[in-house]
Amino acid sequence: MNNAATLHAARERDAADPLRDFRARFALPRDESGAQVIYLSGHSLGLAPLAARELLSQELDEWSRLAVQGHEHGRRPWVPYHENLTAGLAALTGAHPGEVVAMNSLTINLHLMLASFYRPAGQRTKILIESGAFSSDRHAVASQIAWHGLDPGKHLIELAPAAGADTIPEAAIEAALEEHGAQIAVVLWPGVQFRTGQAFDLARIARATHAKGCVMGFDLAHSIGNTPLALRDSGADFAVWCSYKYLNGGPGAIGGCFIAERHAQAQPRTQHSGGVPGARLAGWWGHELETRFLMEPQFRAAAGASAWQVSNPPILSATPLIASLAIFAEAAMPRLRAKSVALTDLMDALLRRLEPQVRIITPRESAARGCQLSMRIAGGPERGRAVFDALLRRGVVCDWRTPDIIRAAPVPLYNRFEDVAHFAQVLGEILGKSS
Repeated sequence: MNNAATLHAARERDAADPLRDFRARFALPRDESGAQVIYLSGHSLGLAPLAARELLSQELDEWSRLAVQGHEHGRRPWVPYHENLTAGLAALTGAHPGEVVAMNSLTINLHLMLASFYRPAGQRTKILIESGAFSSDRHAVASQIAWHGLDPGKHLIELAPAAGADTIPEAAIEAALEEHGAQIAVVLWPGVQFRTGQAFDLARIARATHAKGCVMGFDLAHSIGNTPLALRDSGADFAVWCSYKYLNGGPGAIGGCFIAERHAQAQPRTQHSGGVPGARLAGWWGHELETRFLMEPQFRAAAGASAWQVSNPPILSATPLIASLAIFAEAAMPRLRAKSVALTDLMDALLRRLEPQVRIITPRESAARGCQLSMRIAGGPERGRAVFDALLRRGVVCDWRTPDIIRAAPVPLYNRFEDVAHFAQVLGEILGKSS
């Protein structure tokens, strides 16, 4: 099929797409000439929901009109503001509303979770992560190990792909747990690996983790809003995520956290001054709402995941997420996933025509990936970077990860089949000129 036929077929699929109208609800980036770019970087920063501007204006108006009284008397009062996000986050994570809370940023939430769930004792002192984990995760984990007076070089296990491979099968994780499980306190694993785009079977990993008596935590930064999640059913102990990628919450958007109900119920609700602390780091916003503003010295935890809050939410960085979660609720994750699979399958098929100049490192099976494809360009990192820069000059926005990976994500809320076809065509033309 030639380029013209491919584009025609893609446009026909767009015309039949039941989700096609959602694209108009996002601000689509343009180049210096005013032409729309092909935006395939929603795995790095999602596009702005148009409704977010009005919602932000409303909050600024409330601040101007009510000042401090906006905490209790605004149209969306600021004291319980995080509750505007609870239902949407619970739906996307497959959790009970009491198990999720919007708060802080991903790495802060990870530190808070490790403070509760990483309690090295006896021979069980190690944390298992994937080799090449997102740097902030590794920094957080290594510093937590050091905080307990242990050597990260000895107590951090980093599981790497087999020689010559790019990805890690679940069987390899199970094998690592068989070998080291008695020494592992926590397994921290991504839902989708950020560099390769590999998606994992979370329930399978959680079963293997719990079978060895370890705690199971997930980083869902590249999963939430991308792949279907069922945290409550999977057996996860905790999870963390950011909201500026697939959730379209904006740069620096408020993050989120899942704590399984069984753990929240096991924590003491009351902590008196001078008493034995519970297994969490406490702050005033985790205090029960009914007595929070009495400012008493003893801590009375809110119910569920809300008890892990430490500070009041940043209203202006939480507001855009209200707009985005409303879109997700309307579009529905099963429909989004179906389109995501179709978009990514098309991209995979078109890019494989460019082999061997392009080598896709993301798994080919739809169940083992979200809407991201990661690829290497023949000729090494220098040529790969030159191709990436050429794509950008041609109005195609992807993402470069050192040393040699181009990542492209066709997001079902706002990307079209035509975008995928244009991307493959432009990439082919660039490779033809630079070969």
